[in-house]
Order: sequence, then structure tokens, then C-alpha cells
Amino acid sequence: MQAENMTITILTENVAGGKFLAEHGLSYLIEIDEEQILFDTGHSDVFLQNAGKLKIDIGNDVNKVVLSHGHWDHGDGLIHLSNKQLFTHPASFSKRFRKADHTPVGLKISRKQALQNFDLTESSTSLKLSNNLYFLGEIPRKNNFESLTTDFMLADGTDDFIVDDTALAAIVNNQLVVITGCSHSGICNICEYAKIVTGIKEIRAVIGGFHLKKQDVQTQNTIKYFQKNKVEIVLPSHCTALPALAQFYQTFTTTQVKTGMTIRF
Repeated sequence: MQAENMTITILTENVAGGKFLAEHGLSYLIEIDEEQILFDTGHSDVFLQNAGKLKIDIGNDVNKVVLSHGHWDHGDGLIHLSNKQLFTHPASFSKRFRKADHTPVGLKISRKQALQNFDLTESSTSLKLSNNLYFLGEIPRKNNFESLTTDFMLADGTDDFIVDDTALAAIVNNQLVVITGCSHSGICNICEYAKIVTGIKEIRAVIGGFHLKKQDVQTQNTIKYFQKNKVEIVLPSHCTALPALAQFYQTFTTTQVKTGMTIRF
């Protein structure tokens, strides 16, 4: 059965809305197919505090949690949850660091702890989470302007291109809504793979971190991609820096994503 609507509630974001808390991180509650699915957890219990203010009971009403990739600002909030299904890529529990100063950027929770606390599913391939919501798995990196360099390294000193970076694709009224955490694999690569996984070619909306920092060629090519695909709703957030946000706003008249917002598709 096709989904006629979907709701995304912003539980954690970099920007605070009204009485809600904010932190450098991302956590969205997705309601589709009569299910509530948590996408990322930020890095503290802010997502739970904001959920409480919205009268959302994460503990009792959410059974499925998706981790977009193994970075602290998307997954350290997992320590506040247990007894749920957890979906992520096998590389999410890698030990990883910033190249610049060798500070750790990986998860507090280990694979061993995740296995103890959750019903853990690790998959590099796509999975169907509900009738109309897909976990994309590892994203093929095919274009010539995304994911070309990295600021991160693994424990053995090799480059960390964050192969675990993934996203969700929802089918709503036979159109795609792409929901991304950080887009280390490239938001355009993600959208193209979402088309392949779902079989749906029309993208209505894209929301989440785009990992774009400047008004550079990558940002310009991303905007051209969205224009070519006639994406109606563009909601860059989290790791999308102000120069890139400004360029998206000039092109699409975007809305700033803030904690406490509820967005209906």
C-alpha cells in the first residue's frame, strides 16, 4: 500500500526552535506506514528532552532506530536507548579520527555494547524498513564532484571516506523523499541510489545534512542536480555551512530546519 503522507519531527538539530534545545547533531522522528522510526540520535539526550516536550514517547512507541553513520554527533545518543532494533552499516563502529588534530570522531558505543543493548542489524545493502521506507545501505559514489577528499582517518592512519554513510528513502504519493544524516557519500550520489533502490525516479523532497561548506563547484553542481530533477522541497541542515545554505536559499527559498519543527510530506 502506498503512503499518502509522512511526518518528520526534528528532535535534534544545530539550530534551536522556540523552547526546544539544540546541539551539534541530528535526530529525526519519522512517522510513516503507521510506524515511528528514529533516524539518528544526536550526541546527548537532547533528542529525548525535545521529544518529551512534544509528548513523544521514544521509549515505548519507537521500535526501530537507524544510524546514518558512525560519527559521535549522530550516534552517541544511542547510550540513552536500549531494547530496540538498530540498523546501520557494519563499518559504523570503526575507530576514526580527524586528520588535523587526531581527535576521535567515532561512536562511544562499541559493537559489543550495541549487540548487548539492541537487536542489531548491520547491512551494507539496502533494507526495507516498512512498506514505503528504505534503508539505503552503502552508497555507490559515481559522480565526479562528491566525496573526493576526506578530513578523517582510521586508526591505522589510512583515509576514512566513511563508507558507512547512508540515508533513508521514503515513497510518498509515488514520489521520493530522501532523508540524510551527513551525506559524506554525496547527496547527489545518495539521491541517485535512492532511485535505484526504490524504483521511483521523481524526487519531491530532500532533507538533512548535505556536508557542503562553501559556495564552490560541489555546491553549485548539487543545486544544478536538484534543479534538473525538479526537486520541490530542499531542506539542507546540520552540517551544511552558512555559505552553502545561503546559496540554497537564493535558489530554492528554503526553510531553516530547527528543533521542534514538524514537517509533513
